[in-house]
Amino acid sequence: MIEYDVAIIGGGLLGSAFAWGLTRRGQKVVVFDEGDAAIRTARGNFGLVWVQSKGAGMPQYAGWSLRASNLWDDLAAELLENTGIDVHYVKEGYNILATEAELEKAIERQKQIRTEMGDGAYNFEVLDHKTLKKHAPEISNQVPGAIFTGHDGHCNPLFLMRALQQDLQEKGAHYKPNSQISKIEPIDGGGFVIYGVNERKLVNAEKVVVSAGHGSKPLISDLGIDLPVHADQGQVLVTEKVPPIMRFATGTVRQTDNGSFLLGASSKDIGLDARTDLPTMAEVAKYCASVFPFVGKLRLQRAWGALRVMTPDGCPIYQQSAQYPGLFSFACHSGVTLASTHAYDVANWIIDGAIPQNYAAFHPGRFNVSA
Repeated sequence: MIEYDVAIIGGGLLGSAFAWGLTRRGQKVVVFDEGDAAIRTARGNFGLVWVQSKGAGMPQYAGWSLRASNLWDDLAAELLENTGIDVHYVKEGYNILATEAELEKAIERQKQIRTEMGDGAYNFEVLDHKTLKKHAPEISNQVPGAIFTGHDGHCNPLFLMRALQQDLQEKGAHYKPNSQISKIEPIDGGGFVIYGVNERKLVNAEKVVVSAGHGSKPLISDLGIDLPVHADQGQVLVTEKVPPIMRFATGTVRQTDNGSFLLGASSKDIGLDARTDLPTMAEVAKYCASVFPFVGKLRLQRAWGALRVMTPDGCPIYQQSAQYPGLFSFACHSGVTLASTHAYDVANWIIDGAIPQNYAAFHPGRFNVSA
């Protein structure tokens, strides 16, 4: 039996960020990744590093997102130095709204977040059409304006995955692809045994981190841990490659480093169904073209559907078993944005063996008012 300091179940952006952060601190780590049979949330996202609009009703999440943005320059630079992989992080983003009603709603949300954050609040600027046009000359004449914070941006999430995986493995972490985990068994006196298919024992580990997205529930429910997450489907359109037009990102349109445009922002509650459909794709294309008319002239190359890992309030869930303190369960839909805090901060929580009290707001007990 191989002994590890930490066994991580789930090889997506969450698991990879945790593993990277742990290995850079000298921990002996193994990452179990189910393979392509898993619901690959990490490979179907928009690539935003986004702060604004997050945390209404939970100022801790707004502050956590802001800290993540502030750490992202360090993360991108360290990965580039260690691996030579440029994740193409650009810290510039605008929340561009298509109608006056949408803009007013977004402004009120930002005001709420600022009020709830108090002294820790970040500034935001409302740009009218004329001002926005200087930054984004391609916008439609019908666009009323946008919100700018200076903390939003985007990256190439596939390069982020590659860089994290390459570096953590070069630092000695063991990556186990095509590994379906069937059971986590606590050991008397501390530690855990991880079982694969057919109840085959795989490894012993002092601590276990379950970050397998929609695959997490079956593994931890028998250990008395509740994980209230559900799937939220999003569909993204990918255009042909064109010369650089947009350096900045928006919540619905961004140009990637290879020249193609991603068009997105759909949301559907249809269970574990990642299939694309023409009505949704048409709706996405129509909305994006209403903001950026040139988009309507681009040829579409492909589309994908992916399933976000959503909690009831949209905020992350970070929890530790009371009965088995070495067992952690983490879930969120902001794997790109929070990659920096997951790597630099949460990895330290795991090593220390406790989630700091400052982050108790992220425990799922918040959904149980009586408790």
